[in-house]
Order: sequence, then C-alpha cells, then structure tokens
Amino acid sequence: MSTLGKREPRSKRGRLFKGTTIDVGMNFLVTPGGALHGEVEVPGDKSISHRALILSALAEGPSEVTGLLEGDDVLATARALGRVGVKIDITEGERCRVQGLGLTGLTPPTATLDFGNSGTGFRLLSAVLAGQPFSSTLTGDHSLRKRPMTRIIDPLTLMGATINSGKGGYPPLNIFGRYPLSSIEYELPIASAQTKSAVLLAGLNANGVTRVREPAQTRDHTENMLIGFGCPVEVSDGVISVCGGARLSGRMFSIPRDFSSAAFFLVGALIGPESELTLPGVGVNPTRTGALDILRLMGADIQIMNHRNVAGEPVADLKVVACRLKGVDVPSALVALAIDEFPVLAIAAACADGKTSITGVRELRVKESDRIRSIVDGLRALAIDVEEYSDGMTITGGRFSGGKVDSCGDHRIAMAFALAGSVSRGPVRVMDCGLVQTSFPGFSDVARKAGLRLEVESS
Repeated sequence: MSTLGKREPRSKRGRLFKGTTIDVGMNFLVTPGGALHGEVEVPGDKSISHRALILSALAEGPSEVTGLLEGDDVLATARALGRVGVKIDITEGERCRVQGLGLTGLTPPTATLDFGNSGTGFRLLSAVLAGQPFSSTLTGDHSLRKRPMTRIIDPLTLMGATINSGKGGYPPLNIFGRYPLSSIEYELPIASAQTKSAVLLAGLNANGVTRVREPAQTRDHTENMLIGFGCPVEVSDGVISVCGGARLSGRMFSIPRDFSSAAFFLVGALIGPESELTLPGVGVNPTRTGALDILRLMGADIQIMNHRNVAGEPVADLKVVACRLKGVDVPSALVALAIDEFPVLAIAAACADGKTSITGVRELRVKESDRIRSIVDGLRALAIDVEEYSDGMTITGGRFSGGKVDSCGDHRIAMAFALAGSVSRGPVRVMDCGLVQTSFPGFSDVARKAGLRLEVESS
C-alpha cells in the first residue's frame, strides 16, 4: 500500500490513496475581463464522496463508485479508512473499488488518523469509530484543530462512547469505542447535516432504534445512501430513524457533480457581461440547492435541463446567462440549504443593485475559516460596503476595486474571490489558495478554460 504524498502517475492497475502535496503558498492573480462561455464540468460531489467511501467500507462485500472526487479531503478519508483495514483502490477516471468489511469488521489503527483539512471525514468517521470495540486517535491540520467537535462529542458520549478532546472540544480526539452503543433520541441544537449523519452512522452499531430530530431540513445524502445500501431509514416530521444492526450490502453507484463547486461558475457567469455557461450532470438535491433559490430571488437566469435520477440523487444540466441581479433579504428557510455557498453568494450580492441581508449564518464562524469575517474583510479590501453582524452581514452592491484578498487558507473563500476578479476595476490577487485542492482539484485549469483570466503564482 502506497503512502499519501506527492501525486504519482497512475498505473493501469490502479492506486491506493495517492494524494497531492498542497502548496499553501499558491496565490491566484485574476485580471478583469474575459466572459465565461462553453461547458464546465465540475468534479464529483464532496459530501457524497465521503459518505460513499464510509458506507462502502461498512457494507458487506465490494462496492464500485464512479465520479469520486479525488480532492485531498476525500483522499484523507480514504487514507483513514485504510488504517482501519479497508482496502480502497482508486483507478483512472475517478473510479473507486472498496472492499467492505461490514459494521463490525474494522481493525484497530496502529497510528493516529490524520484527516488534514477534512472536517466531514473527521466527524463522520469519529461516529463510526465510536461504535467499534477499540480505541482511536483522530487529528487534522492547523485549521481543523480549530474547529469545535462538541456537537458530535455530546451525542456520541450519550450513546456510550468515551471521548477525550482538547480544551473546548477541539481536536485531537481520543475515542474509546463501545460495541454496541446505546440508541438515543437526539434533538440537534442547530441544523447540521454532519451532526445528523454522525448520530445516524453511530446508530448502525447501537442496540435499538436511534432517532434524530433536526430543527430545519439539511442535506439528506446520508439517508439516501443508507437506503441505497439496504438499510431501512424512516423519515417523518423532521425525525430520521435507523435501527442498529441493519446489514449493508455492497453496490455500484455514480456520484453526481458537486453543486457547491458549480455555484462558483453559476455566479461567475451571472456577474460577467455576455457570459453564458452550461454545467452538465450537477447534483440538484433540493436539500443542497438553497443557493439556486437565492440566486433566482435575485433575478438570476438559470435553467434546469435534462432532469434525471442517478443512484438515488437528482441530477440535471444547468444553463446560466449573465443578467443584472438585485439585492434581497435571504430567507431564513434557505440558510441551512445554502450554508457552503455563502462565500460566492456574497460575491453575487456585491454585484447586485441594492442591499443583500444575510443573517442566521453563525455556523460560518466555525468553518475552515471564520467565513463571516473572511468574507467581510475580502469585500472591504475590494472597496465593497459591508456591515458585519455576529450571525451575518449586509452587503451593499457596488463595483470591486483591484486589490489583495487574504483567503485565510479557506478553499471556498479563495475560489469566490477569484471570480470577483473577473469584474473588478483592476487585478485581484487572492492569497493562500493551496487548499482549493481539497474540494476542487484543477480549479484553475477549469476556470481558465471557461474564460477566467487567472494565473497561478507560487510564493
């Protein structure tokens, strides 16, 4: 088994967990102009890719996945699964074969599991390991170690696992698993797909029915995929239930293209004069497309074509044409359904007529960066008027100046402000963009092909 390091050429026989060395000193320099045209193929969905690997590992027998995102976050999850005995072979064309070990077949890791920047992999696999009869230690990079894990520690502890963390509930975590766990009925304190998914995954190795109530609907990929693997899931009035001990069976399925990645190009085309783009095969699960609804409220011209179902997930081709946007008050009902897209929605708001108010997004404070502060600082650096609140911001539309933006090492901030550079008065330099590789490998090449005047600088 090869180690995760600098990307190597793939052989015809495939490869195990080869990754990418992240250049944290990489900057983007974007020159104004350059309308976006043509067809843009974004990578596979990151959220679904994580879940596909984990549930395939817990299934009995082999699974084959196509369209897997080969970003560093997903590869970190693959590497961690490898350390608990799961064989994962990724071959040419984002095709992945996983030899499942069943719910109780994982083996004790011989070393700390390092998830890099992958908060999703960290939280979901923590839940799986909480229901195993051995102990594990999980950590991550500097950014991940600043992300609170109390939201999963609390329910997993109620279920019977013992978890030690750093002060304040921060990684690293020492998890002393227990099998079987105790089933619980748990009400999420905030709407969080990762917390919901963590409790459901732990519930697979619990003795009874585990129920999760969410205050607002969040992405339902875990529920969809559990059903696809043969696990009965009941959903009723905001309560999701799973029964411990259900047998998962290996399967073949395809992963749709990532709506969150597509959102950067949707906004880029909307704000770029004379732009017109088509994005084929994008996942349009209604629990993920709050940003699409928000953009349409702002006046966006976005068509959904060739709607179809792929492995239990709705998929469509999206066509977007440049148009003038207007400021809106973002409805609270759409916040949880657009939580990952607010960095690029802020760019749309900065180009819209009038004011856009975004509230109820305190969750952004504890993402890869404090995204509220990162967005506000970036907009102000480019001469956009913005007022910051504890749980959001109000953005007054205007015109970007040229300037320098610190992405704070946050992949979504980096890509959002790269698109801002296309309609600025002068060049925009976005600093510290290396972690774009975690969710959108090849972003700069795809963006240039679409028409963005982007250069990659090493520092």
